[in-house]
Amino acid sequence: MVKISPIRGITYNLGNVDISDVIAPPYDVISNIEQEELYNISPYNIVRLILGKTSPLDNETDNRYSRAKEFFNDWLDKDVLVYSDKPCIYYYIQNYTTTKGNKVSRKGFIANNFLEEFSNGKVLPHEYTMGGPKEDRLKLMKECQANFSQIFMVYSDPEKEIDKIIKLPDTPFIDVTDKQGVQNIVYIIDHEDVIAKIQELMEDKAVLIADGHHRYETALAYRDYMRSAKPDYKEEDKFNYVMSYYTNLDDEGLIVYPTHRIITRPVDTKVLINKLEEYFKITEYPSRDKFLEELETLSQNNIVFGIYFKNLKNYFLVELKDKESVDKILDKKNIPDVLKKLDLTVLHKIVTSEFLGFSEEDQMKQNGIKYIKKEEEAFEAVESNSAELVFLMASPKIKDIKDISQAGYRMPQKSTYFYPKLLSGLVINPLK
Repeated sequence: MVKISPIRGITYNLGNVDISDVIAPPYDVISNIEQEELYNISPYNIVRLILGKTSPLDNETDNRYSRAKEFFNDWLDKDVLVYSDKPCIYYYIQNYTTTKGNKVSRKGFIANNFLEEFSNGKVLPHEYTMGGPKEDRLKLMKECQANFSQIFMVYSDPEKEIDKIIKLPDTPFIDVTDKQGVQNIVYIIDHEDVIAKIQELMEDKAVLIADGHHRYETALAYRDYMRSAKPDYKEEDKFNYVMSYYTNLDDEGLIVYPTHRIITRPVDTKVLINKLEEYFKITEYPSRDKFLEELETLSQNNIVFGIYFKNLKNYFLVELKDKESVDKILDKKNIPDVLKKLDLTVLHKIVTSEFLGFSEEDQMKQNGIKYIKKEEEAFEAVESNSAELVFLMASPKIKDIKDISQAGYRMPQKSTYFYPKLLSGLVINPLK
């Protein structure tokens, strides 16, 4: 069972601050320039807690983590941050418009998730992580004893039972549009019967980590650290939980985007194309729009990816034609059947490894290969001569994500991109 619980959250006191001045993107996408901008917008911006500035004079006792703790306590003392009146669940809606002009509304709720080991099969990772900043986040958690952002979880609810029982208040607690043009709306759900029903409905589900694998593993490490310091701990102790955002895999508002790969090492284009032609059908497209449209269409029934080469005008669609031979290569690499159907498995294990000579370590550490979320940035990298080529990937299929996770496997690193990102500064979860 998945055990969730309401949060007596800490939120900004909207009588003392303008919420648009204090929100921020997740810490791991904030650049140095944006960090400075957020610092300048407000002395109470959440960036001071999630990604404080460093100093050459930092030491073991005076550093970005100790300063975050000082800001956190000071803001609580000044009523800039306040506790909710009682434990609640936060219903979170994000409205945005895609690059193609489609309006999308992604819905979910924020609550606490009881920390489970992955081996229990109740909380499932869905992709391999890269060497992440777990030590950094653990230091922050130990110092401040709080979750400042949510783990992004998905669950399956085809009948949408949870959404049906939630009756939203007339007025949202927060309604703010961020710099990306995403409208973020938060409602407070504090009716005990509704919360109990949500807890009951979640009990028979497994949840999948969509985003935040590193932070979940950090929360496990913090839990173990606290348990060792408190051997007589109880299950309800706050450090046994992590703040999470849950959204329904079966909701039309959940769209999963791909992550593309750019290659920065020199590539012999002719040699690569010759190797590809042995196993794949290659089709050239002069039109970028048609190329991207066909990529999505063909991916519904076959393994396919696109390539855009430096110094070549056309776009190339690469579609698998010799599945039997490719499967034999994957068998030798001990790839399970459930992973053989992934375009990224074929790309990583055959094209980048066998044809381009990238080791597993190269691909994990991004040595000569980079992972790019936005199509336009991937194309721009090639056109500006900062990359040799880009592999364009089709949108991941939600069924594949489910099947692979439920079978106990993980997708290749950077397989999925769940957009929009969850804002920081909406809710803080105290761990003491």
